[in-house]
Amino acid sequence: MKKIYTLLVLLLVSVSALAQNSGKALYRKYSDEPGVQAVYISPAMFRLIGRIPDVESGDNNVNLARVIKSMTGFYLISFEDPELGRELSADVSGLLDRSDYELMMEVKDDGQTVRLYTVSPTDELITSLIMHVRDQEETTFLSIDGEIDRAALEELIASATE
Repeated sequence: MKKIYTLLVLLLVSVSALAQNSGKALYRKYSDEPGVQAVYISPAMFRLIGRIPDVESGDNNVNLARVIKSMTGFYLISFEDPELGRELSADVSGLLDRSDYELMMEVKDDGQTVRLYTVSPTDELITSLIMHVRDQEETTFLSIDGEIDRAALEELIASATE
């Protein structure tokens, strides 16, 4: 019985690690492909940015510091190769099928689809966020990991849209 319990605990830990490293795996797979623009921001950079008292964006006077301090990984890839876009979309679908991501939002407009997924172990916390944008010409994948306070994120979104 102890062996079964230990095996179940290891399985749960590995599934949790998969959710946390999903963006990293897809970033590694696609970031070196020709024509791919790629951005990675490390936990060390987030710690440095988090020391800045107030980080504001544009004219909206949006304070980003609260959300930035809680991030541990940021992975962004974007490209205009339709074949690579289909491959990435298939990989994203496979990732979502075998993890705890929940569709939070979907927008379809004139051939473009934007989907936002999150992993939320509690109602107050988001541990992973994925945004996948696809149209006929361009594909963008964004993944953010951390322990993001849902209220802080909602506050940030609300102040950005005012």
